[in-house]
Amino acid sequence: MTVVEIEANLQRQRVTLDLQSIVESAAEFLEDAPAREIIRWAAATFGDRLCLTSSMSDALLIDLVSRVKPGVDVLFIDTGYHFAETIGTRDAVRQVYDVNVIDIQPSRTVAEQDRDLGPRLFGRNPDLCCYLRKVEPLNRALEPYLAWISGIRRDESPTRTNTKVVEWDAKRQMVKVNPIARWTQEEVDNYIADNGVLINPLHYDNYPSIGCGPCTRQVAPGEDPRSGRWAGLGKIECGIHL
Repeated sequence: MTVVEIEANLQRQRVTLDLQSIVESAAEFLEDAPAREIIRWAAATFGDRLCLTSSMSDALLIDLVSRVKPGVDVLFIDTGYHFAETIGTRDAVRQVYDVNVIDIQPSRTVAEQDRDLGPRLFGRNPDLCCYLRKVEPLNRALEPYLAWISGIRRDESPTRTNTKVVEWDAKRQMVKVNPIARWTQEEVDNYIADNGVLINPLHYDNYPSIGCGPCTRQVAPGEDPRSGRWAGLGKIECGIHL
């Protein structure tokens, strides 16, 4: 290893330690802060090295963040399996909000994946399919940033119960900001209604949680809102937030 490479590694280690220190203090003093204040802190701390991700289930997070940081980068993973309504919501977001939507593509098209790994991988090995079409593309897209904002909430699933409003994303070695982590579904619904937020029209057709078309079904009244995701496959997360 050259002297330049050694110095570069040391610099990366110093940056990582600094970011982890920021997370520890921010997680504590922002725990009870309003979502907009959490976003203001993130925007002031990370500037243009901050982005947010959106599955285009709704534009709540986009609405919140764009009011604080107009022009923010919004990463949308175009898996190749999205409902037409999801693509339409993405296109509408581009027209309505002051954001920079960036389409993230998997390394293989659906046809190439079918050729290399066989058709309907989502049914045979959903974890691998999610990794190839969601997790790996996002990991690649997040590399230029120091922090990213997600819309996950504690009440969505057992795996998200301990989500902090600011946390260290050890897998990606960056800061993860979850400004609506404490929100309930009622608070989400009220914000959408009060602010005229764009939502995916599939919500009106009993799809409370929307993912890729082949792995998302309608949910009956009284069912868990996320029960329509990977139904019958023993899976509740795509892997992005694990």
